[in-house]
Amino acid sequence: MSSVELRKVEKHFAGGVVAVDAIDLDVPDGAFVTLLGPSGCGKTTTLRMVAGLETPTGGEIRIKGQRVNETPIHQRNLGMVFQNYALFPHKSIFDNVAFGLKYRGVTKADIAERVTRALDIVRLPGVEGRFPTQLSGGQQQRIALARALVIEPDVLLLDEPLSALDANLREEMRGEIKAIQQRIGVTAIFVTHDQGEALAMSDLVVVMNKGRIEQRGAPAEVYEHPQSEFVANFLGNANFLPGKVIAVNGKRISVALGDGARIDVADAARALQAGEGVNVIVRAEKIELGRGALTGTIAAVDYLGSTARYDVVLSGGQKVTALATIRDGARRVGEAVSLSIAAEHCRIL
Repeated sequence: MSSVELRKVEKHFAGGVVAVDAIDLDVPDGAFVTLLGPSGCGKTTTLRMVAGLETPTGGEIRIKGQRVNETPIHQRNLGMVFQNYALFPHKSIFDNVAFGLKYRGVTKADIAERVTRALDIVRLPGVEGRFPTQLSGGQQQRIALARALVIEPDVLLLDEPLSALDANLREEMRGEIKAIQQRIGVTAIFVTHDQGEALAMSDLVVVMNKGRIEQRGAPAEVYEHPQSEFVANFLGNANFLPGKVIAVNGKRISVALGDGARIDVADAARALQAGEGVNVIVRAEKIELGRGALTGTIAAVDYLGSTARYDVVLSGGQKVTALATIRDGARRVGEAVSLSIAAEHCRIL
């Protein structure tokens, strides 16, 4: 069963701007679904239409099987967490968390019990009497999450809730949010431009570009099997090696690069013929340095601590990026290296 269904949903703004272009999407009940893409791709507009903060230009939105296009936001029973927390600075933490309950006819005794339970869920018990300015950024984000959860929403909407936090706290909070979502079983739609967040937190990743859905699938599926150059590029660490098909043996393809070096591809996304020009995609972390038929020279090194990113110019002039674990010190610029790329790690779009 789907908690949220979008059917040909679109949003046009003044001046002919198409922010969302007739997308279809099913959000499974209890799933953590991430809308991922660059700024301006339509992901936040999509979330705002589900929330009721924007009215669709066309199409239909259903929540729990009910059409909600004309339903005002306060009648949709949705919890929302914003990028800037959106807490009331003049209200106590108790009043911030209880805000949505006071407009639902909940008794004072039940409000007190549910606020206490929500603060326990986000691991901030006993802060009811404080004010937002007395809490750290991470704690304020937890309060915003508690406020969204206390109403027991049908769907939890999260609009880039971690982008204002520092790197260490962001990593901690993404684990917390995912753990809470799994524990209480609420359906969640999460918006981010951060590939790491999407891959780490999601049951389903929906990659958007220019108002359309480029690809959807489990994190590993989208990362390992990109269906477009945009998806391969946006999810990071992608090398594109142009070449020509020289042999086809079932699903195994042999490709000659510009310098005549050959790489094999275990599986292509479509039928190919010898002589056809192709782009081979391989992730940087899948390239092994120190052995293999490909040869080149290191042109640049980015030292990253336990790993290093190497830009290598192959003998044919093509440049590839390899991400390798450092064992005996980073390699140096100008050093000649050989590279190996396993067939199962190569993709042809």
